Amino acid sequence: MLIAPANIASLNVRAFFTTKHMSKHNDNMKEVLAKEFHISKDDIYLPIQKHTGNIHVLESDREPVIADAVVTHTRNIFIGILVADCVPILLYDGCKGVIGAVHAGWRGTAKQILKNTLEIMSQRFHCYPGNISVAIGPSIRGCSYEVGEEVVSEVQRATGKGTYYGRMHNKYYIDLSSANKLQALSAGISEDNIWQSDDCTYCNPHKYYSYRHSGGSTGRQGGFIGMW
Repeated sequence: MLIAPANIASLNVRAFFTTKHMSKHNDNMKEVLAKEFHISKDDIYLPIQKHTGNIHVLESDREPVIADAVVTHTRNIFIGILVADCVPILLYDGCKGVIGAVHAGWRGTAKQILKNTLEIMSQRFHCYPGNISVAIGPSIRGCSYEVGEEVVSEVQRATGKGTYYGRMHNKYYIDLSSANKLQALSAGISEDNIWQSDDCTYCNPHKYYSYRHSGGSTGRQGGFIGMW
């Protein structure tokens, strides 16, 4: 099953989030996608994710680098990121022909990786925020994501105050999906251009891989986008 965000719909772009039926291994996931879309595995690019704030601008060299976001104007390639509770985010500017994929865990959110990716799209490719569509995929939501006070403090420092975090029975909970939506809005993205999945990966273990639900060992789903 593939989940296609409604706000990224065009004849020359394909954007989707995968579910649990995909393999937990990068190469096997590439094989499944290559077969389904009749493309080469070499035309699917995944960075080496390390919960960094690194953003890779993909040009002709397709050697994987350590990064948690990828931006490109290259056509005929899928770029993507893998998650198992963290927030997968896809970006598309149809006017400039630029796409992006972002992996935003709490560390990436605290480092404003989404806002910085949007800034690179603006500076490097002259994208205008009003033309960028943002799709925020399934992730662990505030109903299930218990964290320490220091996590809330770091994300709040990057995002500002909001209803994306709270305290109940002396425990802190945070919704990184909504935090990233607020960061997108603060970067000038129109709310009409933001699609946000309602699904919680922890609450739907039959459908998604969840690191928290599995106790630390699990597979991965992904977010992918490509232009043709």
